[in-house]
Amino acid sequence: MGKVRFTQTMSLDGYTAGPEQTRKEPLGRGGEDLHEWMFATRTFRQMGGDESGETGLDDERMRRWNENIGAHIMGRNMFGPVRGDWGDEDWRGWWGDDPPYHAPVFVLTHHAREPVEMQGGTTFHFVTEGIEAALARAQEAAGTKDVAIAGGASTAQQYLRAGLVDEMELHVVPLLLGAGERLFENLDGGPAGFECVELVSSPAVAHYSYVRKGA
Repeated sequence: MGKVRFTQTMSLDGYTAGPEQTRKEPLGRGGEDLHEWMFATRTFRQMGGDESGETGLDDERMRRWNENIGAHIMGRNMFGPVRGDWGDEDWRGWWGDDPPYHAPVFVLTHHAREPVEMQGGTTFHFVTEGIEAALARAQEAAGTKDVAIAGGASTAQQYLRAGLVDEMELHVVPLLLGAGERLFENLDGGPAGFECVELVSSPAVAHYSYVRKGA
């Protein structure tokens, strides 16, 4: 069985998304600016068939996010803006027909829904039994590979509180959002036991790597 990993970009004041999320602005007001470092990399641009982009430290960190990942877990808010019952179930996620995951994705929700199969090997599965059930299914799907906690902030907090995250990589950009979804809240000691094992930085973003002691 692999590890449980969490990777997240956040602002200097601790926000992973801005306020007022809409279909037009899925990361909230100002939230897309958090990921400018990522958009500039060659690895990110290659996902769209573009061979331009920057190489170097940030590109290497971007490339690592999906290495050895066999399954992903995300909250319903990260899948889409639909609330309550799924209705006609037209919504198929923020990322178009070929999402970047290329592996099974388990979506935490209170409302059951049939799996949604996308191009490129991504299938969204909807889990109503809670975080432990989602993790068990993700680990079974991943086999010997790792499971990635994709987010958002509330989902990450639940897994951190439960002590189920083995490794964290935080990409901190020098941006002050002032409002939105803050990562390190409501944790009840959830981050305790992690130690920073690496810190490297470019002018655009600082990359912090943490492991849970004994993981």
